[in-house]
Amino acid sequence: MAALPNRTQDFNTSNHSTANGVNGTHKQVNGERQSRNVDVDILIIGGGFGGMYGLHQLRKLGLSVKLFEAGADFGGTWYWNRYPGARVDSETPYYSLSIPEVYKNWTFSERFPGHEELREYFKHIDRTLNLSKDAVFDTIVTSARYNTDQGKWHVQTEDGSEATCKYLVSCTGSSYKKHFPDFKNLSHYKGQLIHSALYPDDLDVTGKKVCVIGSGATGVQIVQTLARKDCQLSACVRTPNVALPMRQRKLGKEEQEHAKGFYQSMLQSAKDCRSGFPYNPAPKTFFEASAEERLAYFEELWQRGGFSFLISNYREFLTDKDANREFYRFWADKVRARIRDPVKKDIMAPLEQSHWFGTKRPSLEQDYYEMIDRDNVTVVDLNKTPIEQFTESGIQFGDRNVVDFDIVILATGYDSVTGSLIDLGLTDIDGTSLAQKWKTGTYTYLGLTIDKLPNLFMVYSPQAPTSLSNGPPIIEIQIDWIADAIRAMREQKIKYIDAKFEAAEKWRNDIQEVNKLTLYPEARSWYMGDNIPGKPREQLLYLNGVDAYNQVTRDALDGWKGFNVVKA
Repeated sequence: MAALPNRTQDFNTSNHSTANGVNGTHKQVNGERQSRNVDVDILIIGGGFGGMYGLHQLRKLGLSVKLFEAGADFGGTWYWNRYPGARVDSETPYYSLSIPEVYKNWTFSERFPGHEELREYFKHIDRTLNLSKDAVFDTIVTSARYNTDQGKWHVQTEDGSEATCKYLVSCTGSSYKKHFPDFKNLSHYKGQLIHSALYPDDLDVTGKKVCVIGSGATGVQIVQTLARKDCQLSACVRTPNVALPMRQRKLGKEEQEHAKGFYQSMLQSAKDCRSGFPYNPAPKTFFEASAEERLAYFEELWQRGGFSFLISNYREFLTDKDANREFYRFWADKVRARIRDPVKKDIMAPLEQSHWFGTKRPSLEQDYYEMIDRDNVTVVDLNKTPIEQFTESGIQFGDRNVVDFDIVILATGYDSVTGSLIDLGLTDIDGTSLAQKWKTGTYTYLGLTIDKLPNLFMVYSPQAPTSLSNGPPIIEIQIDWIADAIRAMREQKIKYIDAKFEAAEKWRNDIQEVNKLTLYPEARSWYMGDNIPGKPREQLLYLNGVDAYNQVTRDALDGWKGFNVVKA
């Protein structure tokens, strides 16, 4: 089988070297090798938006802070994801930090930046804020346990080093632990097998037979890009993506420089709304508007592009099936008109919707459906011809003959939201692992803390708005809360805080009760943990929005509501 390895060992691409933190060299700062054996006040795990903003903000407390990152540089998901067409679907400037010294000397070239430009942006953040001096790269955390007598976390890394800290901040994100489906005889395949998060820079598909498994955001972007190449491309689709028009465009420097005078208010407004995008809500309810008004409004949002059609639309689509059907009919009419091939048309935009609109994450596309319609692209309907098994040369679909492939790309996603946290090897003060604690369901308090894991804080986490919102606003809200919590603890001479299980149980139950009022439970999605076999089925995200989340978490900070407090 072609390996499913780290970048260094198999792809031999120098700019991706030591990506998994094994057998690699540390990034050096001022010519000095950074040590993993550290004793600090605060240790941050993860070097994406959360880790970088956290390092900047928490250093302001006057405490010693270090950051561990598994990759060889900052960037988080954008360090790892380099597949063709990879780009963010949050628009400029809202997918950026609200730090004036960062944005004043930076402009993006597109409304929705690509992965190359995003990595340059993270380098700009690093240079501007001088973050690397407190970061240790190529470092994978394997276990962590809190000692209540010492008031310290003991954190083990893959090379056997140990770090200690008073406060542990997990910024591991929602999309790090890659998911490899358990396909029959996968190990027999002798072609090139690639997970999208380990896509090599130098992969040439010219003249090759390529199969892409998965039709989420990654699958959409890869197919949309590779279809233009001189290759035979098969796109495997089980659930068609209800993808929305991106409306990509180039951005001029002058346009952005003018807007920067308003960036502070614009980026603050993203924190003061439900989605993390300051889009205007629908002027009426779905049922107040006439059919003609709804159609006109749908069309207006469709032309705006981005997530406008999802976020600014009538809110009833997540609770009312008749409203949802009308949304879907509008979408299907738009998409079916773009696909000539009748078979592909019925697979990609069936007249009978496969799931309720919005209950699975929609993607943004530029010309995905036109690319699907190309003669060099085959669409495999996995509902009719599922993957039966892999062979040495390819894949057997259903009871048909084997289809040979030179390259198989797994756009199969992640153990989203909880997977990266569980992989840290956290153990609570009773000796119970987080994996065991969450075996039957996820329990956090405020999406920020976990009972019996004192002074552990989480960012872009389970039971927070996380994947239902724009990333940077919710990340900044959570980091600012953590900074204020640590400041208050030191002022009040508190050794540690520990979430009460009763508070965590209520937080979880409240989320699940709200979930029951929506259509989310009727779809199989990673929002509900459905993409990972054996994972508990539950709503993993806070549904009431960024603004409500900010308010309720701030209220809890006043008087340490829901926490056990242990004084020094």
